[in-house]
Amino acid sequence: MRAKEWRLGLLGAVAAVTLAACTSTGMQSQASATDIPRTPGGKPDFNGIWQVLSTANNNLESAPAKAAFALVPGDFVPVPAPEVVALGAVGAVPASFGVVEGGSIPYKPAALAQRDSNRENWLSSDPEIKCYMPGVPRATYIPHPFQIFQSDKAFFIAYSFAGAVRNVYLEDPGEPPLDAWMGQSYGYWDGDTFVVEVTGLDDRTWFDRAGNYHTYKLKVTERYTLLSENVIQYEATMEDPDIFERPWTIRMPIYRRLEEGFELPQFKCVEFVEELMYGRYRKGRESELFGE
Repeated sequence: MRAKEWRLGLLGAVAAVTLAACTSTGMQSQASATDIPRTPGGKPDFNGIWQVLSTANNNLESAPAKAAFALVPGDFVPVPAPEVVALGAVGAVPASFGVVEGGSIPYKPAALAQRDSNRENWLSSDPEIKCYMPGVPRATYIPHPFQIFQSDKAFFIAYSFAGAVRNVYLEDPGEPPLDAWMGQSYGYWDGDTFVVEVTGLDDRTWFDRAGNYHTYKLKVTERYTLLSENVIQYEATMEDPDIFERPWTIRMPIYRRLEEGFELPQFKCVEFVEELMYGRYRKGRESELFGE
């Protein structure tokens, strides 16, 4: 009898929690439509400093933790490459839970082989290492904050990493005149969601540290939806017919930085990679240039 009463009590508790969760979700949905901050013109107000808190920059797909990004064959399992072994746990890679809708990026077979080659040669190939501008959508979830400046006539994004910026056109500018690291952005409203179409992206940018990449034909369609005063729902759909079987989408929350007095920090990393990029040109290192 007591066991039966306990089970009924447990079921009742579960039902109550479920009902509360559903009610909370419904209230949150209503709040997202009515209680979000808005501009004087009535549009959702995205002004502020934001940051993604996830491992998406390590790998957009789900992946287990590993000893390093740069690995070489070991006696039993891959081990850190000599260039990074001294980093120990600091150079280890935490697990990625994945942000790709459906779980995996739909590469064509030849493109998947190139992705694997990129991954194997991460240390010499990832543009982030050389402080190149991250491109879109990577600039959103690279582990550095960014700031949105918005008015009824302008939408501008400044990124901490590498001093990257984006001026989002609010009228269709037509085809981009040339490819650029951050591409060309054209934004418009779909209800309360701000949609940005990005084209003209330089094909040297990657999506993450796992070698996921694209060609110059990439088109990214971003969707920014303000769920509450401090949370943006971010989606980006990638189209690149040269290497993907079909369009694919990533989705993640972006959080407002709430520290009192917080300002967008500058991370102009070019000076930090000068030795990596140009150190071999210094006097005394001629042998590295001429193979002597």
